Amino acid sequence: MAHEDRARSLLDRLTAWSPVLLLGSLAALTYWLDAQVQPPAPRRDGSQRHDPDIYVENFRAVELDARGLPLQLVAGKRGVHFGDDQTTEIVEPLLAQTEPGKPAMRITAAKGTLSGDRKEVWFTGNVRATREAESARPGSEASGPVTLTTEYLHVIPEAERATTDKPVTIEEPRGIIRATGLALDNKAKTLKLETSVSGTLQPGAAPAARVPSRSSK
Repeated sequence: MAHEDRARSLLDRLTAWSPVLLLGSLAALTYWLDAQVQPPAPRRDGSQRHDPDIYVENFRAVELDARGLPLQLVAGKRGVHFGDDQTTEIVEPLLAQTEPGKPAMRITAAKGTLSGDRKEVWFTGNVRATREAESARPGSEASGPVTLTTEYLHVIPEAERATTDKPVTIEEPRGIIRATGLALDNKAKTLKLETSVSGTLQPGAAPAARVPSRSSK
């Protein structure tokens, strides 16, 4: 019974916090991407065709801190902007966050699409988001690296929400969770796994029993 209770407690912690920390950083990072990709001036030829009006190959943009160290990075094999709806498509996007004092984040996918109003981002194809291990803070335990993989992820940075209706896998040193469909609200610190939820956990070793000291007479 004690083993089952411990496993259940571990499952609750895994599903409740690891993805929230991971995707919370993702929301912040895509908000920065919003600020980096600026649309060109509106077309004046009246064309409404969904044709690219500007593109860039093998681009890489880095934000530095006051010391010249990298804070955030957005890169891609190709970026294409469409004038009719102001959307931006990125082939093989790479987003990375290395802010001091916070665990590093890295997101890759086959394709990323930024909405015309710069409020939504869609990642599709081999989406992989990784958060490195986090050091222990006073009153809390250290957390290991967390990886989320799926084929589709919709992020609304300003609202700090992320959703998918596709199969998703969340892995960390304590175990692995699989589900179909995920809804994260980082502001509310809530995570909902929709259906087909399963997991494999490796409970940590039980703490060693303390041997009472013997006082000399």
